[in-house]
Amino acid sequence: VMKLNPQQAPLYGDSVITVQLTEEDKVEDDVVFYLVFTGSTVQHCTSTRKINPGSLETISPGHDCCETVKVALCASKEGHPVLVVAEESFQFVQDEAYDAAQFLATCAGNQQALNFTRFLDRSRPPAADVDFLDEKVALAFRHLKLPAEWNVLGADQSLTENIPRETLMHFAVRLGLLRLTWFLLQQPGGRGALSIHNNEGATPVSLALERGYQKLHQLLTEEEAKEPDSWSTLSHTVHSGDYSVKYHRGLDVYMLTAEA
Repeated sequence: VMKLNPQQAPLYGDSVITVQLTEEDKVEDDVVFYLVFTGSTVQHCTSTRKINPGSLETISPGHDCCETVKVALCASKEGHPVLVVAEESFQFVQDEAYDAAQFLATCAGNQQALNFTRFLDRSRPPAADVDFLDEKVALAFRHLKLPAEWNVLGADQSLTENIPRETLMHFAVRLGLLRLTWFLLQQPGGRGALSIHNNEGATPVSLALERGYQKLHQLLTEEEAKEPDSWSTLSHTVHSGDYSVKYHRGLDVYMLTAEA
C-alpha cells in the first residue's frame, strides 16, 4: 500500500502530490516510478521525483470530470518488466476556485453580477490571498471548456464601445489579479475591454494606474509584455490528437494524458 497526500485534487490539477512508499518499496537508485491515474474516459501517466528513499513527489493532472479514479504506482527498471507495486483511489473535485471561474465566465456581460464583484472589492483580501486566488482562478479558467462564442465582454456584442459599463477586465484589474488579467487578454474581447469606461469613467488601464499596480499596468500597455510567472508558465503542454504531454519545470515532472 502507498499513501497519497492529499488524496484529492481540483479538476484543473497542477497541485503537488506526495507518495509515501512502504518499507519494501523503498527506492533503489535505478528504479523509476510512475503514477497511472485511470478515470472513466481519460488516463494520465505522470513521472515522479524522489524526495528521499521513502517518498516521491508528482503533480496532479487536470481531469475531465469529478470522479474517483484508480491510481497505480508502477516501477520500472532497465531490463525488467514494468511492475504495478501499489494501488490507491484518488478523487478529482470541483473546488471554490473552479466555481469562481465558472461564475465569472457565465457573468461576463452581466452588470448585476459584475457590480457584485465591485462590492466584494471593498473588503480587499491581503496580498498573499490575492496571489493564491489569482493563481488558482487563472488555472481553473484555463481548464474550463469555454464555448466557441465566449467573449470577455459577454454574449451581447451589439453593445457599442462607448456605453459605460463594468467588464470582467475591470474586475481582474481592480483586485490586482495579474495571471487572470493575462488570461483574459488572450481571449476574444480581451483587448477591446481595455478601452471601456465604467460608470465612474475608469478603464481597466486607468484603474491599474490609480491603484499603483505597476506590473499590471505594464501588462496592459506594453506590446511585448510577457506572461506573469506562476505554475502555469512552469507547465508547458503539447497536444497531439487524443494525447497531450505536459512538462512541469518546477518539479521536472512529465505528464501524459490520453483518451482511455
